[in-house]
Amino acid sequence: MKTLQFREAIAEAMSEEMRKDESIYLMGEEVAEYNGAYKASKGMLDEFGPERVIDTPISELGFAGIGVGSAMIGNRPIIEFMTFNFALVGIDQIVNNAAKIRQMSGGQFNCPIVFRGPTASAGQLGATHSQAFESWFANCPGLKVVVPSNPKDAKGLLKAAIRDDDPVIFMESEQMYGDKGEVPEDDYTIPLGVADIAREGSDVTIVSFGKIIKEAHKAADELEKEGIRCEIIDLRTVRPMDHETILKSVKKTNRLVILEEAWPFGNVATEITYQVQSKAFDFLDAPIIKINTADTPAPYSPVLLEEWLPNHKNVIDAVKKVMYK
Repeated sequence: MKTLQFREAIAEAMSEEMRKDESIYLMGEEVAEYNGAYKASKGMLDEFGPERVIDTPISELGFAGIGVGSAMIGNRPIIEFMTFNFALVGIDQIVNNAAKIRQMSGGQFNCPIVFRGPTASAGQLGATHSQAFESWFANCPGLKVVVPSNPKDAKGLLKAAIRDDDPVIFMESEQMYGDKGEVPEDDYTIPLGVADIAREGSDVTIVSFGKIIKEAHKAADELEKEGIRCEIIDLRTVRPMDHETILKSVKKTNRLVILEEAWPFGNVATEITYQVQSKAFDFLDAPIIKINTADTPAPYSPVLLEEWLPNHKNVIDAVKKVMYK
């Protein structure tokens, strides 16, 4: 094992795959000369050159469309958005072309493309730069949606996403790029659609993903001191979702709390809630609780932002509520 920052794990995954396959290239704003807005492509221009690490104008619709077209004729592009907030400019290419071309062409074309970049809030960036779009993209058939929470998963999942023959939305966090973690030194992938039991427990199941799962771990540490053993499931992949791992855990603990950094209406937690109540209702000893951001645009004020975001105290309160404590 070696220790890497999250950004280094991302760069290593892309570089290793690009060394093996010349059809893979990286394109996006500031990915080349500047080594990436968050230095997640550091050194790649020097190794692969400007034909495979390509700086673009500020035109997400344009370079997303170029990526989709090149994927249809045999390339495997990685398209970086400086933030998924900017992906809204190119969402027509993602939803109406990348996601649908296999079906609309009767299987004559596929679209092996990865769209990656930061999602959700990252401090005082304001309402238009602090949005989580996982559930938006997961709502679209034809797209796979991946949200890793640590460097090891980031590398293994990104390598799997690059090798996938269908479009993958790979969502990171500006606040995780500096996170460090142990990463295997050998070549490995983590299959899409397989959740991770990040912490075993017997009293309550907590499901989360991405950077907000850190709050679940903080809560579990505190609750452990009170004799409450939380099982934490890291989804890793939002779509396809690993329902079986969630259901198996709920059947063991009989309680479920879902933590998600997104608005409360129609989100990933809503889908999990439906699946569990429809397939494991008789195992539940308490109503499911989902924890989300406030139902408003993200505030700029740090005081308000702290109130807007879910945190470990919310998780502790929810766990105690489902345990009737």
